Amino acid sequence: MRRCLCPGSFDPVTNGHLDVIERAASLFDEVVVGIGANESKKGLFSLDERIDLIEKACAHLPSVRVESFEGLLVDFARERGIPAVVKGLRAVTDFDYELQMAQMNYRLTGLETLFVATNPDYSFLSSSLVKEVASYGGDVAGLVPDVVLQRLHERLGRR
Repeated sequence: MRRCLCPGSFDPVTNGHLDVIERAASLFDEVVVGIGANESKKGLFSLDERIDLIEKACAHLPSVRVESFEGLLVDFARERGIPAVVKGLRAVTDFDYELQMAQMNYRLTGLETLFVATNPDYSFLSSSLVKEVASYGGDVAGLVPDVVLQRLHERLGRR
């Protein structure tokens, strides 16, 4: 069985994230979406909420499951027998950072990293940008799954 890991904080999951997950699901038998749990970081959504949002956004993908992890990504992958990570790249700045991470992960445990170019429709998109725009009442419809849009409105007191 070919398995991969799509890691991130997903606070919140965007359509750009979902695009990468869907593409990974078309290439692998199983995709584990790994949500990094960092209790020192205060996010908009709790870890449990992020898990719920991704599970709902990926309900149409039977080969996708969602788990959280603490510590090193390589340890999480090794414990689950996952040999590869799939990451989306939006720009050269993503590549610089992600290449360093990929090389370190490979050095630590041999974990392979596969990069997919982001769909141009989402090349500007980030969770931080979505949260900022939504917090000022901007329309982020079409940038996040509908379930996330609804939760953003609830959380930020918007309709």
